[in-house]
Amino acid sequence: MRVKICGMTRAEDIQAAAHAGADAIGLVFYPPSPRAVSTAQAVELVAAVPPFVTSVGLFVNPAAEQVDEVCSELDLDLLQFHGEESAEDCALLAAGMRWMKAIRMRPEMNVLAEMQSYAAAGASGVLLDAYQPGVPGGTGSTFDWSRVPNERPLPLVLAGGLTPENVGAAITAVQPWAVDVSGGVEAAPGLKSADAIRQFVSAARG
Repeated sequence: MRVKICGMTRAEDIQAAAHAGADAIGLVFYPPSPRAVSTAQAVELVAAVPPFVTSVGLFVNPAAEQVDEVCSELDLDLLQFHGEESAEDCALLAAGMRWMKAIRMRPEMNVLAEMQSYAAAGASGVLLDAYQPGVPGGTGSTFDWSRVPNERPLPLVLAGGLTPENVGAAITAVQPWAVDVSGGVEAAPGLKSADAIRQFVSAARG
């Protein structure tokens, strides 16, 4: 099971994630978030990422200029769009880079149709997250895992309220390609707990 630790703000947290066996780390380029980092901060953080750990840049309804600025300064491996971006928006914003789209699980949503639209636009994967009106992510809430379709046109990343205590049950229920956690391994918003990261990765792989 592959694991991404998102919302990194400190080099020591990136190193703790890598030592725990995480496959990817996420950097948030969304200023309202308590986990947001500037481009300058992100340059220092990416320098702390060891080989074979993927660097993911998370954006929420960004202007093309913001994505271009970040990508010109950083060697990111993957872009993650976490707002209301359409499939066409994501493809244009990524400008040839690999990308995935976060889909918030609105009650009325046809999840498979959403996944298919992003697959057709060239996404490398989709991330399913809990829905809370007006909040693009990081809600700390789970959603009904039974809504995840069995048919999957793309690799599926499961997020939304995951913790060391529930990630094993989530994986058993959903059988995702990967899991993504942020608040569930924090001592405070934006500040990760090395112990919680170790417990999460161990539970995900157990």
